[in-house]
Amino acid sequence: MEQIFVEDKTFDKVDFTKIFLTKGEYENCMFKNCNFSNSDLTGIRFNECMFYGCNLSLAKLDKAAFRNIKFTECKMLGLLFNNCNPIGLSFSFKSCHLDHSSFYQTKIKKTTFVDSKLLEVDFAECDLTSSVFDNCDLSRAAFDRTIIEKADLRTSFNFSIDPENNRIKKAMFSLSEIGGLLNKYDIEIEKTN
Repeated sequence: MEQIFVEDKTFDKVDFTKIFLTKGEYENCMFKNCNFSNSDLTGIRFNECMFYGCNLSLAKLDKAAFRNIKFTECKMLGLLFNNCNPIGLSFSFKSCHLDHSSFYQTKIKKTTFVDSKLLEVDFAECDLTSSVFDNCDLSRAAFDRTIIEKADLRTSFNFSIDPENNRIKKAMFSLSEIGGLLNKYDIEIEKTN
């Protein structure tokens, strides 16, 4: 099957569960309010693209390339980012729902997560060096042998990170959420005013 190259195109309100996204490379494209839920994005390459208000839940991402991608207000439940093409993998997330997604063993340094829900997300063995989690809910997110050195979690909450099992040197946390580093000890920390 021949691969296509699409550049500088806007896709608005396209239901890719009915009309499949053609395999190929998409550069500097805008996907606005599109439905990719349960779609097969295997091998598709996205460069410098923006996804706004899209539903990508449970999309198949095998060997999909995401290079310098911006996701804004997207529903992205159950995505396996660890199946993506690792070369140049880079993206940012703003006001997204990434619950039950996996970044297992991905190298995504300097990734920005802003105002996003990351419930039960798998960050095991992920390299999040210098990443920013700004006002994110990390309830039951898994941090296991994760590199979060120089990461900024000062405004995020509901995380549980074991300092003995993760690399956290120079990571930043707020005093009000410091209990998330002590959960394994099953101690009670009283917050005073």
